[in-house]
Parts: sequence; C-alpha cells; structure tokens
Amino acid sequence: MSNYKKLIIAVDLSEDSSAIAERARGLAQESGAELHLIHVIEPLRFAYGGDIPMDFSGIQDEIHQQAAQQLTRFGEQYGIAPDRQYIVLGRPEVEIHSKVDEIGADLIVVGSHGRFGLALLMGSTANGVLHGATCDVLAVRVGKKP
Repeated sequence: MSNYKKLIIAVDLSEDSSAIAERARGLAQESGAELHLIHVIEPLRFAYGGDIPMDFSGIQDEIHQQAAQQLTRFGEQYGIAPDRQYIVLGRPEVEIHSKVDEIGADLIVVGSHGRFGLALLMGSTANGVLHGATCDVLAVRVGKKP
C-alpha cells in the first residue's frame, strides 16, 4: 500500500460513518498521514428539482447548523483538527473532488453499501466519487452484511 500523506474521509454523518473513520484512522496511523473530514449537504432545491415554489433558505440554514455541530463532535472523536473539517453545500462527488484538489489529498475514504444492478446504475455517492477522482479511493463496505 502507498505511503499516503493526506487522507480525506467523506461522511454522511450516519451511524455508518464511524466504520469509515476507523478504517481511515488506521491507515493514517500506519503511514503518518494527515486526516481531513468532509460532509456535503445537498441543497434542498436539488431534492425537489425546483418544482415547489418555496423558499428553503431557513430550512437549509438549520440543516447546515445541525450538520456543523455533528461534524465538530465527530471530528473531535477521531482527533481531526477543526481546520481540517469541511462542511460544504453541493453535490457530494463534485464537492469532494474539489476539496481533494484544494488540499492535495492522495486518498479519499468513503462508505459503500455495495449496491448492484439497478441501484448501482442509478448511482451512489461512492460510485460518483470513484469516477473522476484524481487520487486513490477506498470504498469501505458499510451497512448490512449478507
């Protein structure tokens, strides 16, 4: 395995995020790498496609505040400095790639539910991150095991 210098952990802050962070922390300890943490919030207008004529800004702000608090606690739990924790608004795969380029990360650690067939074709965050990544990607299997 390569000697990574900067790892970025992409989490959705679900219960599966701990397994992803544990794997990344182990790799970082082995190679002496710096750990970074990113959480991407998808704008509500993406979810509703702009079809509902409604101002989502107040709800979006509340979601952002709650996620920021969760990310801070999560980062503290894994010893990730606040200046290496990022909360971003946008499409996960786009924002993760952008942050990787910005900080010069050489490994993205992301969770994967191991979808196949139509679920994979419809796309997943892990699949989106893998395609177009400029560095290595480690997809950690999370969720229910067969």
